[in-house]
Amino acid sequence: MAPSTVSAIPAADSTTALAHFESSLRFETDCWDVSDSLASGNPDFVLLDVRSPKHFAHGHIPGALNLPHRKITESKLREYPPDTLFVTYCAGPHCNGATRGAIRLAQLGRPVKIMIGGVTGWLDEGLVLQTQAASGCTEVRQQP
Repeated sequence: MAPSTVSAIPAADSTTALAHFESSLRFETDCWDVSDSLASGNPDFVLLDVRSPKHFAHGHIPGALNLPHRKITESKLREYPPDTLFVTYCAGPHCNGATRGAIRLAQLGRPVKIMIGGVTGWLDEGLVLQTQAASGCTEVRQQP
């Protein structure tokens, strides 16, 4: 019997797999861990929504700052100590903005992780987004 498309390429040995999966957590975090850290009231990172201001206003993670990936510069990061951890996110797995933002931060010598899943993952976890109402008041809502 021929191997399936899954097993046609053999899995890595356990030592290699362990190194790979442990290493991946140095580069990424997930929506639940970000939510849990934000809920603690003392997160040890800065959460950056790297989408456009329009998308940010439409719905963003409470506590996130909007800094589009194309506008990440050293001058905009001056208020943060050099060892500040930044976590970037964008629309979701179909968007590479979080990666682009992470690249820019790494080029500037800043510690960075990506929040995998982005807004799509956040909503999939049943978490809510914050929006800016036309009146300027903040409201919280969950997108369908």
